[in-house]
Amino acid sequence: MPKILGIDLPDNKHLNISLTYLYGIGLTSADKICAEAKIDPHKKAGQLTSDELNAILKILQESYLVEGDLRRSVAQNIRRLTAIGSYRGMRHKRNLPVRGQRTKTNARTRKGAKKTVGAIRERSERKQANAAAEAKAAANDAKK
Repeated sequence: MPKILGIDLPDNKHLNISLTYLYGIGLTSADKICAEAKIDPHKKAGQLTSDELNAILKILQESYLVEGDLRRSVAQNIRRLTAIGSYRGMRHKRNLPVRGQRTKTNARTRKGAKKTVGAIRERSERKQANAAAEAKAAANDAKK
């Protein structure tokens, strides 16, 4: 298993697919890297020589922001947006969709599971809630 920037690339996949295991490298970037390094993109990653791996590593370090540096940059940009109080920053802070999606319905990935607000529907739960409210009111009256 060849290792690039601390990430193990799968041996049995083509090189252009294996390179997409790196954060920040998609299929188009992987094809460009293969062309620049003059390596067949359909060659299996396990068949790469050390010279080819070094060529790929050199291209990645010179031309691309990948893995930890890219993650750090994205996190820094989000922190900057929240610090200046921009609309996008506030949406990040409140865990709401940032790019203009609707939130009246949907948006469950960002908002989490539904939280019911308002009336309790089932009769047994309603009785328990009323009993708890009456006990609380009696306790408050006893304190006075």
